[in-house]
Amino acid sequence: MQTIAKFFIVLLLAGIKCAYPQQEEFTEIKISVENASNDEGLMVIGLYDSEEQWLKKVYRGVASEIEDGKCEVYFEKVPYGEYAVSLFHDENKNQKFDMFLGFIPKEDYGCSNAAKGSFGPPKWADAKFTIEESKKEITIKL
Repeated sequence: MQTIAKFFIVLLLAGIKCAYPQQEEFTEIKISVENASNDEGLMVIGLYDSEEQWLKKVYRGVASEIEDGKCEVYFEKVPYGEYAVSLFHDENKNQKFDMFLGFIPKEDYGCSNAAKGSFGPPKWADAKFTIEESKKEITIKL
């Protein structure tokens, strides 16, 4: 009788576990920026979560003070998946990536994977990375 009761308890617990969808896995992303030309202004950092939104609409964004040409920011509780980072040194704090003649960058910038554009902005495919682990650290040098 005890064996049958244990069997039903195990089935009940298994049923409860299956009734709830699996929890999404989350992680933390640490972004370190190096080689800023000075400590003026802010470092504006954007995390993107899809090719469709790349350089159009940030998934999460932050502006950070710069100290000794460096800064560090953290994005917490980021679901596992594909992402890319783009940033620029907003020296004049106007919250815009300033361009000369509309296409030549006036401010330093960088992307994950050191992605560079060729006659235009960097491509999503060059900047993207996958998060499948508990923590991710990325260093971007300007």
